[in-house]
Amino acid sequence: MNDEALILQVQAASVAAWNQGDLPAHLAIYDESATTMSGAGPRQGTAPIEAAFRSTYFRAESSRPALRLEQMAVRLLAPDIALMTGRYVLSHTDATEQSGWTSLVWRRTPAGWRVVHDHSS
Repeated sequence: MNDEALILQVQAASVAAWNQGDLPAHLAIYDESATTMSGAGPRQGTAPIEAAFRSTYFRAESSRPALRLEQMAVRLLAPDIALMTGRYVLSHTDATEQSGWTSLVWRRTPAGWRVVHDHSS
């Protein structure tokens, strides 16, 4: 399997984990040092990413929206670095959708391909 297909496969498993309510498995694609950009500014590390998801989408008192990705494309920038771009869609139980564009920088690590930067808006 080539690197692009492998990264898409890893991302698909992460989306499946989200939709099953398994936040730790969803976040397993992130390197511990990953940064994310948000409306509040950058976050460093997986703990702040997990806290943000738990306070918005994984609250016990609310239903979690289903996640799907569209128009995903992977481009290798170097042998161990890749850029993934595409669109995310969160479908809520009331039939409303929240969507936006995303770009993920992936790095090949001893544990496999991991996200080192996520910018979703």
